[in-house]
Amino acid sequence: MDLALGDVVTMKKKHPCGSAQFTVTRVGMDIKLRCEKCGREVMLPRKKAERAIRAVNRPQEGKSDV
Repeated sequence: MDLALGDVVTMKKKHPCGSAQFTVTRVGMDIKLRCEKCGREVMLPRKKAERAIRAVNRPQEGKSDV
């Protein structure tokens, strides 16, 4: 799975605060995710994180309204 910094991912299970949306803050052998609702950070091994991710939403960069 191709993840990049700043991607917003939807996880299969919700965080205890109730949100399933996380922002990717570190990519490597481990993936660091920050909860969109409460700001708590979670670090997971890449293999476990890739199995738990349901969808990846990439921010639109360089999009112009011409």
